[in-house]
Amino acid sequence: MKKIKLILARELYTTVCRKSYLLTLILVPLIPYLLISGMDQLKNRADIPSLSEIIMPTNEQEIHGFVDPGGYIREVPEAWGNVLLPYADETAASAALQQDTIQGYYLISADYIESGKVIFVRSDYNPLAGMDQSQDLEETLVYNLLGGDADLTGRVFSPLQLEKTYLNAAPQRESDSSLTFFIPYAVVMLFYITIFGSASLLLSSVATEKQNRTIEILMTSVTPLEMLTGKIIALGIAGLIQTVFWTGCGVLIMKMSGGIFNFSEAFQIPPSLIAWGGVFFLLGYAMYGALMAGIGALVPNLRESGSATMVVVIPLVIPLMFINALAEEPSGIVSTVLSLFPLTAPVTMMGRLSAVVVPLWQILLSIGGQVLAAWFLIRAAAGLFHGQILLSGQSLNLKKFVRALFGKF
Repeated sequence: MKKIKLILARELYTTVCRKSYLLTLILVPLIPYLLISGMDQLKNRADIPSLSEIIMPTNEQEIHGFVDPGGYIREVPEAWGNVLLPYADETAASAALQQDTIQGYYLISADYIESGKVIFVRSDYNPLAGMDQSQDLEETLVYNLLGGDADLTGRVFSPLQLEKTYLNAAPQRESDSSLTFFIPYAVVMLFYITIFGSASLLLSSVATEKQNRTIEILMTSVTPLEMLTGKIIALGIAGLIQTVFWTGCGVLIMKMSGGIFNFSEAFQIPPSLIAWGGVFFLLGYAMYGALMAGIGALVPNLRESGSATMVVVIPLVIPLMFINALAEEPSGIVSTVLSLFPLTAPVTMMGRLSAVVVPLWQILLSIGGQVLAAWFLIRAAAGLFHGQILLSGQSLNLKKFVRALFGKF
């Protein structure tokens, strides 16, 4: 245990004192903080457009005319009286268009009730401009077909005011909300980046020490399991510090930006999600850290670890491939299976927890599977740290890696 503590302290100190680690720790939350702060300072200035206006600028409402030979429109609602003008025939409407009195006009067919046919005419070719204003004519036609009843017309266009009540204590993401996709996607991406990044630190550490022969010196005084355990715990703590710091900063930034983006209550992150996040991060890191350490022990140098790394992290990428299913059906078969399979569970389960209330037995079953997988992978990876492999200098391939994990060198 004493040797494990020594390796842990040395590895943790070396990692957290690296400039790259400190810069990443600070810059990741600092950049969105500066963006939000800048937007907060500018939002009250009248001469600066809002974010929504920058992304989707509002166009001035165009004035349209209409020709109604069937006499369906007897009265234009007050809301559209200034932007929808009647004309006796197409000649008059065309003349108004030529004089730029109107930007376009509608030709309502005489058999509108049977055909529903309406032709829109404008002088320039712009398939987007003006077409989003067709509601003016649509509402006017409905208003007149319903006998001029404004209340009934309003109910046709807004047939219900739906209020949702959930029996679960924790808030559920509404299926018709953009947050249904965004929140699970953001959580999945965050955990993919943190787990992969932390596990990659272990690969870099082992491969570098192997290349400069430091690991051979360590192997003379500690067992492979002691060395690997110390490294995994140390770099796991370093990765956990990053995750906790980023998550805390993210919560603060979301609270600060609520006044800018008007985030709904469903967007808020419950404390339970942060607690489960720590558990699943540590388990995911333990599994992939062991795999990365195994790669580091097998490759002759860090440059040749790229292809092997991509093969190892394929299970971690699978949840990203099924992100739509995870966001739309977080309790579906695909999402449930991926959240229970150990190698895909850390990322998938966190995506599900951010979207719905997951049954406790599924969470515990997922944790149990990951604990067993982490125990097996750590012991298997420790078996790779001996002279036959460390000094071989042979190039790595997938077959050799799998055989080595199962003790077949």
